[in-house]
This record gives sequence, structure tokens and C-alpha cells, in this order.
Amino acid sequence: MIKKILILLKIGRALAKSSTLDYFGAIYKPNIFIRGLIKIFGFTSFKKKQLDSKSVGLRLTEALKELGPTFIKLGQFLGTRPDIMGKELAVELQSLQDELPPFDMEIAKQSIISEIGIEKFNEIKNLSKPIAAASIAQVHFAEIDNKNYAIKILRPQIEKRFNEELESLMLFASIVETILPKTKRLKLIEVVHLLREITAIEMDLRFEASAGSELKNNTTGDPKFKVPNINWDFTSKRILTSEKVDGIKIKDLDKINELGIDKKELARNVIQNFLRQAVGDGFFHGDMHQGNLFVDKDGNLIPVDFGIMGRLDEDNRKYLAEILYGFIQRDYEKVADVHFIAGLVPPDQNKESFSQALRSIGEPIFGQSIKNISAGKLLAQLFEITERFNMATQPQLLLLQKTMVVVEGVARTLDEDANIWEISKPVLEGWLKKEVGPEAKFNQAIKTTTQVMDRLPELPGMMDKASKALELLAAGTVASNDEIAKKFEIEKLKIKNQQNKILIFVLLVVISLLIIFN
Repeated sequence: MIKKILILLKIGRALAKSSTLDYFGAIYKPNIFIRGLIKIFGFTSFKKKQLDSKSVGLRLTEALKELGPTFIKLGQFLGTRPDIMGKELAVELQSLQDELPPFDMEIAKQSIISEIGIEKFNEIKNLSKPIAAASIAQVHFAEIDNKNYAIKILRPQIEKRFNEELESLMLFASIVETILPKTKRLKLIEVVHLLREITAIEMDLRFEASAGSELKNNTTGDPKFKVPNINWDFTSKRILTSEKVDGIKIKDLDKINELGIDKKELARNVIQNFLRQAVGDGFFHGDMHQGNLFVDKDGNLIPVDFGIMGRLDEDNRKYLAEILYGFIQRDYEKVADVHFIAGLVPPDQNKESFSQALRSIGEPIFGQSIKNISAGKLLAQLFEITERFNMATQPQLLLLQKTMVVVEGVARTLDEDANIWEISKPVLEGWLKKEVGPEAKFNQAIKTTTQVMDRLPELPGMMDKASKALELLAAGTVASNDEIAKKFEIEKLKIKNQQNKILIFVLLVVISLLIIFN
């Protein structure tokens, strides 16, 4: 409990020092006690003028960096959620770099040995010094069986640190929502809960290896796109070994020119391969910034770091493809129809008004120079509009929109006149023809009919089971909530029990500080 309290005080101190508490305080207007607490936490020698010259987003970014790895991850996650943070703050948080000093080589070696054993470790030759270090892991180069590999190693005790800090963050979120009821719309507790789920996956490198392997299988036939192989024999929960990338970073334009690679074609490659992943496969790289993209001498695009991946179900893929293609055709009625048919906009809303709102997005954009038109920003505007029509925000689409903006930015560093819409059109047209056209509808009808006919003999038994299940539900012997929801509610109850203790302690600290400083 003491450790949690110290972390809470550390959070409050960092946010107050950066004046971000003042910013949010002005929005949510806390009572006089809370305002006094903010002033006490913010007692510092920093000059106000130095802070005033920086934006709120930059100050928040610096505060999160000061707090350490867990909070850097939190900032990066919030950067993907403009629905929570607002567009401007989210954009600034996206620049938060996940870079930390590397840990010692001897520790790295011991980590590998503890995971795969001394015999396999002895097969690893020429283990390099760290070539990159982030909040969760660092990367080394090495040779295995005369082949070059990159070995990613988790930081020592990182799981313990993240768990402790996330528990404190959960308490912090609970306290904030209690003393500032207006902040409940930000869903802070839900945000921390989701971050915990995400980091739990990131800290098992077998999941990242699996994501890389799945992406490779999905993209084997895609032109000019190569995903590094995973060496499963040297991969475990805490280490990931993958083929070393033989290429240059995509941001190194001078070297790309030296190799004679067509930058316009490369820009086209970046956009189209991303769309093939998102629309064609429903599984896409969610962090395709310049640091995670390489180019080989043949102009092939090579992605690395598969810790953040996005998934879209079939309905959302159709939604995305038809919306983007509808905007390309400037068919706003069609785009509106897609929203209503998919149930993305409640049926009680007016379709004609929604279509008019879509036109207000599309027409100003198409009046601009083609190089200024961003599909990602268009989607961001679309999500803003749909909020007015009570459309529920879908996190997977927000990640897609954020990634699309990043991908477009990469493409335009290669070719500033890249026509995103012309590049996207053949991918979208081809997929829609295949999946939504007359042939696809016929095949789906045949498939559905076959499935129904196959299950007909089971129908009496299924009806009997359904009847019994309803009886149990009516009697209250079967719970209706799913397991995840239950876990979440239990978690909320736990933090509420601890919250009162924390508040009493903080109150005593505040009173003591007031006495000292007065």
C-alpha cells in the first residue's frame, strides 16, 4: 500500500509540475480543496514562463517521460484515442518516443540463458551491444547457424514494475473520477484496464512473434512486401529472435536515391500494402512509422516490430472499403447507406441529414489540391460527425485511422505529390468486386444454405438445449454477464475499497504540508 501511495504522489507531482493539472483543472473546475492540493503538488522552482511557452500536449509528454516506462506506454496508447483526449492532445502524444537507456550486456546474456538454456545460448555467436532500447525491451544483433538475426530481450523485472504502476494508475483513475465526476466521460478506469490487457500481451514476446508470423503468412503473395522470418527455436516468453533486416530505413532518402529505388513506386507500395492488410486480410501493422519500415536493394518494403497490431472483422472491412470508395466516387448517399445498413448509426437518426453531414466533409476536401487530401484525416472528421448522430466509437477503427495518417505521412515523405486516392482505388475496387459483388453474394448464399441444411438434423436437440438454458436463466442459476465484465467489476470494487484509505492518507499529507508552508 505504501508503494502505491508513493507512486500516486509521484504521478500528482509530475502532472502538477508540468502545469497539466492546471489545464485539466480549468476544464473540470474542481473544488477549493482539490485546487489547493494541485498548488501544493506543483510547488517547484520551475519558472512559469518556461512552461507557458510549451503546449499542453508537449508538457504532458514531458511529464509522462519523467514518470517512466509505464506512463510512456500510457501516453502512446492515449495518442491513438482522440475520442478520449481530444484531437490536438492525441496528435501531440503520438510523438512520444519510447526510448530508454539500455541495460547491461551481462544481464542480457543471463536473460537469454534463463529462457533457452546454456546449450542453445552457446549456439548464438557475435552477440552485439544493444542497437535499440525501449521501455519494455531492447534489441541485439547476433549470428545463429551462420545466419544474421535480431534478438529482442525483455527488461529485467519489467512485468513487476508495470503491474505495480498500473495498479497505482487504476487507483489514481478511481480517485479522479470520484472527486471530479465530470471526468467519468473520459472512462479513465476503462483506459487503464485496457492498457493492462495490452501490456500483458506485449510482455509475452511469443504473442509478438505470432503476430509477425501471421502477417508474413497473410502477405506472402503481396508485391514488394517482405516480413522477416521468426526463429521459433530461439523465441520464448522473454526473448524474440527474428531474421535481421537487410535494408535501410525508409526515412534515409539519400541512401534510397543512391540505390536507384523509385520513390514514387515505393510510396505507392506503402499505401497499397497497408490497405491490403486492413481491407483484404483484416489484420494490419498498427505502428507503421518510419522507424519500423525498411527498404532492401530491390525496393521491397520490410516492416519490423509487431507489438501493436490491429484487427477488423468482415463487417468493418466492408464498412471501411465502401466508405473510402464512396468518398472517392463522391457518392455520399451510398456512404450513408453503408452506415445505416451496418448498424453503425442508430436507425432513429435521419439518413438524409447524415448524408448532408458527409457531404460537408467530402466537398471541401475535394476542392483542395489533391496532395492535401488525407484518407486518415477524412476518417477522423467522419468519426467526429458520427458522434453527433450517436454512433458508438470503435477503438479498432480509431487505431486504423491513426495508422492510416502515419502511413500517408510516410508515403508523402517519399513523394509529396502522391495521390492517395488514385493509389487506393485499385485495391479498394478489386476487394469490393471480389467480396461484395454479385458473384460474392451468390457464393455467400450457397454457403449459408449449405450450412443450414447441414444443421437441420441437429435442430430438435438444439431447441431442447435452448429451452433448458432459458429455464436456468429464468431461475437465476446461470449468470448472464460474461467473464471479462465480471472481472472488471470485481477490479472496480477492489480499488474502491482501497480508495478511501488513500484519500484519508492524502488528506493528512495535505494538512501537514499546509501547516509547513504557512
